Amino acid sequence: MHKLRRRLSLVTLAVVFGAGYTTASSSEKQDETMKPVGTVVRFTAGSTSVDVTIRQDNPAVRDFLSMLPLSLTLKEFAGREKIGYLPRKLKHVGSPGSDPDDGDLIYYVPWGNIGFYYNASGIGYSDETINIGTYRASPEQLKMLEGRPVTVQVVK
Repeated sequence: MHKLRRRLSLVTLAVVFGAGYTTASSSEKQDETMKPVGTVVRFTAGSTSVDVTIRQDNPAVRDFLSMLPLSLTLKEFAGREKIGYLPRKLKHVGSPGSDPDDGDLIYYVPWGNIGFYYNASGIGYSDETINIGTYRASPEQLKMLEGRPVTVQVVK
C-alpha cells in the first residue's frame, strides 16, 4: 500500500509540475499552423483602401500579421515610398532580405517601419529590407492614405 501511495504521489507531482516536459505556448502553436502566404491585408483610410497580398512565410511576416488589426499613419519618404511606423519592431531573425520593386510592401529593420514602394528604381538588395507582400495601387491612391489614420486588418 505504501508503494502504491508513493507511486500515486510521484505521478501527481509529475502531472502538476510537468515532469520536465514543456509544451508550446498558444502563440508558438499558432506560428506552427499559420500559413500566411496568400493572406490579404487591407490598409484603409476613409473611402480609400489598398490590399496587400502576403507572398512569403517568414518570421517578420508572421509577427506583422500577429499585430493586426492596428492603426498607423503613413507619410511620404524620399519620393520613393509611403512609410508608417509599427507599434513595435518586428521579430525578424531568419527573414530574408530583398531587392524591392515598385508594388512591394517592405519592413525596414533599422527604423522599424513598413513602406509601400512606388519608385524603387536604383534601390538594390539589402538584408535589412524584408518583403512583406505586394500591392496594386497607383501613387495617387497611396497619397490618399497619407497623413491620416489608416486601419490595417486581415480581410482574407
